[in-house]
Amino acid sequence: MIQPIYSLVIPIYNEEENITEMYRRLHHVAEQLDGEVELILVDDGSRDRSLSMIRELRHLDSRVRYLSFARNFGHQIAVTAGLNFVQGKCAIIMDADLQDPPELIFQMLEKWQQGYEVVYAQRLSRKQESSLKRFTAYAFYRILRRLSHVDIPTDTGDFCLLDRQVVDILNAMPERNRYIRGLRAWVGFRQTAVLFEREPRFAGKVKYTFGKSWALAIDGIISFSTVPLKLATYIGMVAAAIALLMIILVLYWRLFDHASPLIGYSLITIAIFFLGSVQLICIGILGEYIGRIYEEVKARPIYTVKETGGLIKISEMQSRS
Repeated sequence: MIQPIYSLVIPIYNEEENITEMYRRLHHVAEQLDGEVELILVDDGSRDRSLSMIRELRHLDSRVRYLSFARNFGHQIAVTAGLNFVQGKCAIIMDADLQDPPELIFQMLEKWQQGYEVVYAQRLSRKQESSLKRFTAYAFYRILRRLSHVDIPTDTGDFCLLDRQVVDILNAMPERNRYIRGLRAWVGFRQTAVLFEREPRFAGKVKYTFGKSWALAIDGIISFSTVPLKLATYIGMVAAAIALLMIILVLYWRLFDHASPLIGYSLITIAIFFLGSVQLICIGILGEYIGRIYEEVKARPIYTVKETGGLIKISEMQSRS
């Protein structure tokens, strides 16, 4: 097996409508590169014809290599699995819906050859996306950057190029709740951006629903910031101050203003609901962090593989060298 220089990692979940066009464009890009290419397709438990189409591509092109999960584990885990099998001197991560244009790979490689170890694609705009989607994405990246102790670039997705050294460091990280964009920024090294206009999906339905996007946003914030924990403390202090003020007011009304309409059950009810909501918010924040500790302590494998084609595990590569 010829050692590849360039490794392309593409997570796939129910992308039967995009795989043919994706491969056509990637094949065109690969033919113009000056070294061997491997195309690692990670089937994230697809329920359509994606896996069978991937098998056909493997039969037609030996550069196509794949693994298929035993069930759906999620986009970030699929990317992680692909990186576990990378053999090239650099890895390029992109999605299968062609919102990440394969032709941008040439610009990424130019930056890599200039000495940058991480080259990420930074969006200038999002075509044909709703105003709500654009607003929430814009707000999330900026909130995360303010809350995080790591300088995570705004308006960037998983579309990026990683040097072999960075890939090895990411593979050595044991954490299970993975936010690749944050981990990519955390490792350091020389990093730069390549700007592009994000195209709409080539075909098919959007896989990142609001619920999945929300879960990814929570993972990003919890994984790279302790500010929510401090916020719970601050909320508790504010609640205590308000409670103290209410005690003073009730005593004043009882002693000097017996006719006040705020004395009685209405005030007590308001106070109970307010303090109860504060407690639930704080418990919820603590629960998010404790839940992630629980997942880490169990130490289960982050994915299970039912089928592979043409892949060599990193540990096996190292034992042969």
